[in-house]
Amino acid sequence: FRLALIQLHVSAVKSENLQRACGLVREASAKGAKVVALPECFNSPYGTQYFKDYAEKIPGESTQKLSEVAKECSIYLIGGSIPEEDDGKLYNTCTVFGPDGAMLVKHRKVHLFDINVPGKIQFKESETLSPGNSFSMFDTPYCKVGLGICYDIRFAEMAQIYGQQGCQLLIYPGAFNLTTGPAHWELLQRGRAVDNQVFVATVSPARDEKASYIAWGHSTVVNPWGEVIAKAGAEETVIYTDIDMEKLAEIRQQIPILSQKRHDLYAIQMKK
Repeated sequence: FRLALIQLHVSAVKSENLQRACGLVREASAKGAKVVALPECFNSPYGTQYFKDYAEKIPGESTQKLSEVAKECSIYLIGGSIPEEDDGKLYNTCTVFGPDGAMLVKHRKVHLFDINVPGKIQFKESETLSPGNSFSMFDTPYCKVGLGICYDIRFAEMAQIYGQQGCQLLIYPGAFNLTTGPAHWELLQRGRAVDNQVFVATVSPARDEKASYIAWGHSTVVNPWGEVIAKAGAEETVIYTDIDMEKLAEIRQQIPILSQKRHDLYAIQMKK
C-alpha cells in the first residue's frame, strides 16, 4: 500500500493550516496513497506559549475537517497532532480517521519533551501540557499501526510493546529541532525499525527559520532492514513510499529475533 507523509509549512493562522493540510491530503489521495499522515502540531505554531490559545476540544473544528477529508478521499488519515483541551488540561494529541470518517483512535503524547542542552536548546512541554497514559494502535486492511508523537520515539520500550501487539508500521508525527534533529532523528527511526523489524515513519512540519521553534524537517520512512526508503528535505513537500509487507515477512524469516527472545530472562510488558 502507498503511504504519504505531508511535511506541512505551519503558519500562525489556524484556518490556513487546516485548508492547506486538507488540500495536500486530497493531492496525496489522488496519487494513490491509502494511508496519509500529517505532522506534529499541524494546525498551530509549536511552542508552550501557543498551546493554550490554539487548543480545541475533540471533536472540534480541526478534527471535524480531518474526518471529512478522510471520508471524502476514503483513506486512513493520521492527523499529526493538535493542542487538545479537556477538563482544564492541555494535551498534545493525535487523532486517526478511517475511510468512513470515523475516529479510530486518539493518542495523547505519553512522554513530554522536557530537555536542557546548555547553550543550544531548552524546552519544557510540561509547563503547559499533561501527558497521555495509553498506547494507541489501530487496524487497517494492510497492517496494524502503532502511534507515538515525537519524543515518544526515544523510548524503545513503547515501540517494543507495539511490536509485541502485532504492529508492523509505527508512525511518529514529530518536530525535532536543529540540535536534536541532525544528531538523532534518523538514528532513532532506524533503531526502532531494526529492533522490532517494523516499518517506521516520521512526519515533521516543514522548516520555518522565522519560527520561535525551528523544526528539523526531514520526514522519513525506514524499512525493517533499517534502510531509509523515503526522505524529505526541509521544505514543504509530500513524500510517498510503497510499503511492502512481503519484505517485512521476508526479513523476519531471515533473522527471526522475535521468536528468539529469551522470555525466561527478561520481559517488557504493557501495564495499562
